[in-house]
Amino acid sequence: MRAYLDYNATAPLRVEARQAMIAAMDVVGNPSSVHSEGRAAKALVERAREQVAQAVGCQVAEVVFTSGATEAARVLEGFSDVRVPPTAHDALWAHHQPGSGTDTVLAMGLANSETGIVTEPHKGAEGWSADGHAGNLLLLDITQAVGRLPFVFSWSGADLAILSGHKLGGPKGVGALIVRRGFDIPALSLGGGQEMGRRSGTENIIGIAGLGAAIEAAMQDLSNGVWERVEKLRNILETSLEARANKTIFVGKGVARLPNTSCFITDGWKGETQVMQMDLAGFAISAGSACSSGKVRESRVLRAMGFDAGQAASAVRVSLGPATTEDEVLRFVQAWQSKEQKFRARTEQGAA
Repeated sequence: MRAYLDYNATAPLRVEARQAMIAAMDVVGNPSSVHSEGRAAKALVERAREQVAQAVGCQVAEVVFTSGATEAARVLEGFSDVRVPPTAHDALWAHHQPGSGTDTVLAMGLANSETGIVTEPHKGAEGWSADGHAGNLLLLDITQAVGRLPFVFSWSGADLAILSGHKLGGPKGVGALIVRRGFDIPALSLGGGQEMGRRSGTENIIGIAGLGAAIEAAMQDLSNGVWERVEKLRNILETSLEARANKTIFVGKGVARLPNTSCFITDGWKGETQVMQMDLAGFAISAGSACSSGKVRESRVLRAMGFDAGQAASAVRVSLGPATTEDEVLRFVQAWQSKEQKFRARTEQGAA
């Protein structure tokens, strides 16, 4: 029996999202139309907007629907001199948007997808003024954190936030951009002026309805302590592995992390090889983020944290979810330890 342990890449579609999407398929109207059918479609979109706003702690009018977090991050395209500094927090700076009155923007991930390490906005942007009027702008990528960790946009000091539906059990191809009230951004796409003029094009009401239902269900899980149970399973996983594989490094252990994420390094045992071996054993895990399908690249995050190239190439990520069971975790531990022992034996024979 297979076990899916790659929730950070994409989460299985939630029942609530599936039901909302099926219902939305029967809604004929265009949300921009004023007749009854159009108003019915518009109501679905606005209901989802309310669900997203309530989940992330922002005003309803601050939610802009997009095709995902990647499209939402296009708000940075107007800035020049974009660079990625050597940090472990997926932060990047973009300097100067002509005519905007904003000199610098800091974009950072609230929770890293590979390691699960959480960076509080005020710590990741230490000494930073998250006030657009002061010439600086803060964008938070909350894609991995929303629904797993408490987050309130209005308290975060951020001017913008981005999220993607499929990371929290919604459909793929839909997400949201949160824009602080009073802050003006260039339109993501031009046309009919939908989404308050910020993202033109007829709304994907099926995807949007699924996102709204998924994020509401995710927040219910959070309030019900589901992720506390998941964190216990993650700890069982790491404790069990550590007991037999004392040369394996658990990245971020002891610091604030997502409750479901374990990134570990067995130096010399390529992460790509581990992923394939675990796949054959019936477990879906990852050698890193899944942003480039079919490609495994050296982790710049781990390199920035001080790990060498060999270590960075030997990392794998196991990310659990609400449906993960203790039996699946223990079966994974047994299968991985068996492969690790064989790897260790080959390594020792080669060194003899």
